[in-house]
Amino acid sequence: MEATPRATPARVRGYVVCVTLGALFCLHTLPTTPTPWWAPALLAALYAGGAWLSGSFYPVLLAGAFLLPPSAAALVAVPGALIAPVAGRPDPLRRVWRAAQLVIAVWVAARVHWALGEHDAVQASDFPYALAPAGAAVLAFCLVLTALDGGILKLADRVPARRAWRGLFLRSLAPVAVHGLAGLMMAVLWRSPYGPVAALLVLLPMCVSWWVFAQYHRERAAHQATIRALVQAVDIKDGYTRGHSERVGQATMMIARELGMADERVEVLRFAGILHDVGKLGVPTRLLRKDGPLTPEERRVIELHPEYGHEMVRGISFLGEARAAVLHHHERLDGSGYPYGLAGGQIPESARVVAVADAFDAMTSNRSYSRARPVPVALRELEKCAGSHFDPRMVTALVRAVEQQGWHPAVTADETCVPPPRPPVPSTPDAHR
Repeated sequence: MEATPRATPARVRGYVVCVTLGALFCLHTLPTTPTPWWAPALLAALYAGGAWLSGSFYPVLLAGAFLLPPSAAALVAVPGALIAPVAGRPDPLRRVWRAAQLVIAVWVAARVHWALGEHDAVQASDFPYALAPAGAAVLAFCLVLTALDGGILKLADRVPARRAWRGLFLRSLAPVAVHGLAGLMMAVLWRSPYGPVAALLVLLPMCVSWWVFAQYHRERAAHQATIRALVQAVDIKDGYTRGHSERVGQATMMIARELGMADERVEVLRFAGILHDVGKLGVPTRLLRKDGPLTPEERRVIELHPEYGHEMVRGISFLGEARAAVLHHHERLDGSGYPYGLAGGQIPESARVVAVADAFDAMTSNRSYSRARPVPVALRELEKCAGSHFDPRMVTALVRAVEQQGWHPAVTADETCVPPPRPPVPSTPDAHR
């Protein structure tokens, strides 16, 4: 059964409406200088084609900001933003949001460029002098994009304000600056005796770069599809834990963000949470679905699943430290865990994060051997076992994250099965199955 997509919160829709009204204000002002209609039309067509292929084509937008009056430059972004493919639902709202965001960013960039460049720095000034207003315009473009992105991130994902904008500007500045340089080269050639046709040549090397980058993303998407297939196989095999992998991935991500880890590492740890139980594919189904306690022999078989999982994922190079988390997520701080009985700092940090996320979801979900506990009860149990079973830093981070954001797991797997009555809940929160 497919999960129903979550409705867009009213606060997000309101934010998008406000940004859209701002974009309409930017577009309503007519250019104060004569502008041939074919110039914005040609740039808009170029941007639409590039956006359809790559998702973004900032050199064309920034070239428009250097060449055209602000309202005409802002118009260049509209067709491409409305037709470019977007991820997730609802598509119309995302397209409107993207178009409005780009309209405002280009309009501000063009205003800054015209104010500092005396309306046409590209044509009227020496080329070195043109770098100053162009650089200021690129900086303004980047600032507007990151400011608006941070706002939508805070409202849509309920990310705390201190983290919503952190790092966004610095991460986007370098690529936007490269796009800005290409846009400036386009504008200079456009105004030169060679004309607009020569300006198009600037896009050729960038198109090659985007093609190479797209190949990388396709390869990464293939890896992620493989990961998803493995997780779905585990969900099918162990019906009572269906959706567990996704929830652990989400809890792992919450802990990592609360600890202040970089976004790239947060993503790797999310993969670790999603894949932590993939080794269950090597465990007999009758043990995974058994009602009641396991015998010592059955427990030894179950405890092999981290090693099975590590063997399955160790060839996926981009997983990095996630592979260690798959192998060691059942180790305990006091050395009583498995498969190798590591203790304290011997346990990789990634595994200590996943261990807390795994135990938390195991306690708050119905399993074949226990009923779900309320979230506050599960958090108290984790705090009780902090220092012996779990790393206290990870437990504290999860408690803070749940207090600030709540626990609203986004799960796409079918969770319609309701388990029959179970034996008493085990006293330890470590999930063996």
